[in-house]
Amino acid sequence: MRARLAVTGLVMAGTLGLAGCGTPARDAAPAGDAAPAPAATASTGVYDFSVATLDGGTFEGRGLAGRPAVLWFWAPWCPTCLGQAKQVNALAAGYAGKANVVGVAGLDEVPAMHEFVRMAKLSGFPQLADEQGLVWKRFGMTAQSTFVVLDADGKVTARGHLDPADLPGTLDKLLAS
Repeated sequence: MRARLAVTGLVMAGTLGLAGCGTPARDAAPAGDAAPAPAATASTGVYDFSVATLDGGTFEGRGLAGRPAVLWFWAPWCPTCLGQAKQVNALAAGYAGKANVVGVAGLDEVPAMHEFVRMAKLSGFPQLADEQGLVWKRFGMTAQSTFVVLDADGKVTARGHLDPADLPGTLDKLLAS
């Protein structure tokens, strides 16, 4: 099992290394190109996951239902991710109680994830310890720093290397509809 996880991790790391950290926004799908999350099917909905959090708890994906959500996929060694942390923190604080913001750490081990959270001063919103890549796979993520924006029904309305400064406008539109 350990060997299989190591191979999976190496494959993911190699893929992400080729994709680069902080690829330009041209890879982002605008709201008009929205599609359901790749792993969402009739039998396994977009919210059907459970992952450990960095604070020692468990995050249930179904807790996202009913509100728009922003999932921020980051890696502890990504300088782009570190540069976006302040804006994502502000987004989470500004939309608390109206929209969900969730950090999804991956591509490394938990101690490195904890160090990133400390350095980036992330607080006030959940940080998932997705060491196995469960949530990354569910949403078809192959690179960091990427975002997935979901409407209240779980439909992906935007995804990719989005500018965090644009996310308030995206959430405002979802909240108004």
